[in-house]
Amino acid sequence: MVTSTAVKLEPTDSPRHAVESVVVRFAGDSGDGMQLTGSQFTMATALAGNDLATFPDFPAEIRAPVGTTFGVSAFQINFGARRIATAGDAPDVLVAMNPAALKVNLVDVKQGGLVIVDTGTFTARNLKKAGFDGNPLEDGTLDGYSVFQIDMSRLTLEAVKEFGLGNKDALRSKNMWTLGLIYWLYDRDREPSVAWLQNKFAKLPDVANANIAALNAGHAFGETAELPAGLTGFTVSPAEISPGLYRTVTGGEALAWGLAAGAQLAGLPMVFASYPITPASPLLHVLARMKQFNVVTFQAEDEIAAACAAIGASYAGSLGITSSSGPGVALKGEAIGLAISTELPLIVVNSQRAGPSTGLPTKTEQSDLYQAVYGRNADAPLVVLATRSPSDCFEVAIEAARLATKFMTPVILLTDGYIGNASEPWLIPQMSQWEPFNVDFAEAADSFQPFSRDPETLARPWAKPGTPGLQHRIGGIEKADGSGNISYDAANHQRMTDLRKGKIDGIANDIPLQTVEQGGESGKLAVVGWGSTYGPISRAVSNMRAADHDVSHIHIRHIWPLPRNLGELLAGFDQVLVPEMNTGQLNTVLRAEFLVPSEGLNKVNGQPFKIAEIEEAIRERLER
Repeated sequence: MVTSTAVKLEPTDSPRHAVESVVVRFAGDSGDGMQLTGSQFTMATALAGNDLATFPDFPAEIRAPVGTTFGVSAFQINFGARRIATAGDAPDVLVAMNPAALKVNLVDVKQGGLVIVDTGTFTARNLKKAGFDGNPLEDGTLDGYSVFQIDMSRLTLEAVKEFGLGNKDALRSKNMWTLGLIYWLYDRDREPSVAWLQNKFAKLPDVANANIAALNAGHAFGETAELPAGLTGFTVSPAEISPGLYRTVTGGEALAWGLAAGAQLAGLPMVFASYPITPASPLLHVLARMKQFNVVTFQAEDEIAAACAAIGASYAGSLGITSSSGPGVALKGEAIGLAISTELPLIVVNSQRAGPSTGLPTKTEQSDLYQAVYGRNADAPLVVLATRSPSDCFEVAIEAARLATKFMTPVILLTDGYIGNASEPWLIPQMSQWEPFNVDFAEAADSFQPFSRDPETLARPWAKPGTPGLQHRIGGIEKADGSGNISYDAANHQRMTDLRKGKIDGIANDIPLQTVEQGGESGKLAVVGWGSTYGPISRAVSNMRAADHDVSHIHIRHIWPLPRNLGELLAGFDQVLVPEMNTGQLNTVLRAEFLVPSEGLNKVNGQPFKIAEIEEAIRERLER
C-alpha cells in the first residue's frame, strides 16, 4: 500500500471532493520560479492547517541551457489531513512548465495521475532540446494519465498586458498564474501570497501588480474553464496535530537556530566559520542574520581556514563551529585532528551530498558516515550525531553543543541536502524545557595542569588565554599527560591515545538508551535507520504493522559512540534490515560492533527512499 497517493473520500455537498492526502510536483526550467512557487504553496498549505513535507530538487548547473533536461528544477509537496512523514512516493499532480520538465518527471507520476502542461512551450525547438522525437501531447506518451493542456504562456501575457511589460518580463509571472490555478484546485487562500508579493516588490509596484493579476487569473481560469472529464476541485481537511504555535521550517533554518540555542545554553558566544558549498551554504546565510544572539559569522577563504578559525575561536573561549559537505569536510580533516589532539570543543556540520569528489552536488546521499566515524589519520575518535528531519535539527544541534563543551571534543553533526532544503511544520518549543549546561572555565591556580582530567568525563580543563596563571603549551604534537609539554615518550603516547578513546567511549554513559520508534523491543524484524531515512521507514513500518506484520523501527541519533544498549536490543530480533542512501555504511558499523547478521538496503541515485521500496524489502524478508 502506497499511502502518499490521493485517497478519495465521500464527496462533499459542494462540487469538490475530499481527499486525505495529495502529492503535487511543480517542475520547469531553473528560471521558471518553481522553488518560489512551491514555497508559496507550502505557506498557504501550512496556514490551512495541513501537515506537510516538501522536497526541493535543484539542478546542479548554475544556469543550464534553457529548455534542456539538465536545467529542470522541481519542488514536491505532500500534504494532508493525517500525519505526513515524507514528501511522497509518486506525484498525484505534475505541473510541467515545458517539455524538458515533462521528460524528466513523468516517470514518477502515478498511473492515472493529473498532468498539467503549458502547451505554449511545446514548440518544435523545445521538444528537440528536451530529447523528444515527437510531440508527447499527441503521440500517446500521456496515455494512462489525466491530462490538462493549457496555454499558460498566452494566458499569462493576457493577464498582465495592462501593466506594459515586455514579453520576457511578463512571462516571469507565469509561475504565479500556475500557482493561482493550483490554489483553486485545492481550495487554498491567495491572500498570504498577495501580501507577500506586495511586500517583496514594494519598490516595483507594476511588477507586484502583474504577479498578483497573474495569480488571480490562474485562479479564475480554474473556476470558469471547461475541465477534463472527471477533474474537479478538491478539499483537504486540517490535520489533527498537537495544539501550540507552529511555523514551517527548513532543516537549514532549524539547525542554525539550534546551534545558536546550544551556545546560549552553554553561556558562550558563538563563532561560525564556513566556506560556501552546496548544500551547506544556507546555514551560513541564516546565521549571518543572527548577530543579536551573540553569533559571529566568518566566511573564510577556504575550508581549511574555516576549520582552523573555528578551532581558534574555541581556544579563545567561544563555541567554534564550522560546516561543509563531504568534499569540504575531507579538506578540514587535518584541522579536525588538531582539535582532537588539543581537546577543544568544535562542532563540524556535514550537509551530505552525493559523491565522491564533486559527484552530484545538488542531490542527497548518506555516504559520509565512514568519513565521520573513521575518516582521520591515526586513532582519532570523536562524537558523531545524525539528525532525522528538518525540525529534529534543532534538538540535535543543542545536543552537539552539550557534548562538545562537556567532554571537550569535536562533534560531527550529520545532516544532508534533503533535510537541509526540505521543510515541515515545527512546533516552536519553550526553551525552558532545556536545562542550561553552562561552561566552567579553568581558574587561576599555582600549578595549572592543562591536561589534567575530570575523573568522571575525562575532559581536560578549558583555559581562556590571558587568564593569569594558566599559561600552557598547545599544538598538534603529542602532549605529556597532565602538563601538556611536548612528549615523544612511547608509553605516554599509549596513555594519551587510550585516554582520548576512553573519553569518547565513556560518552555512551551520558546519552539516552536507544528506544524503539514503533513496534516491540524484540520480534521477527527490526528496520534500523539513521538520518533522513526516518520518514520513509516510519511510514513503511506503520503500513506493515497495520497489516499485522511483526516489524519494528529503530532510529539512531547517536552514531558514535553508539547507545550502550543497542547491541542487546538488536539481538532480540530474528532479522535486522538497515536502509541507507549509501552502499551499507551503518550496516558495516553495526556488524563490526555487535556481530549482528544485519542486511543492508542500499540506494545511491541521489533521491530519497520511497515508502514502497522499504515496504517491499520488509515483505521480502518476512516471507523468508
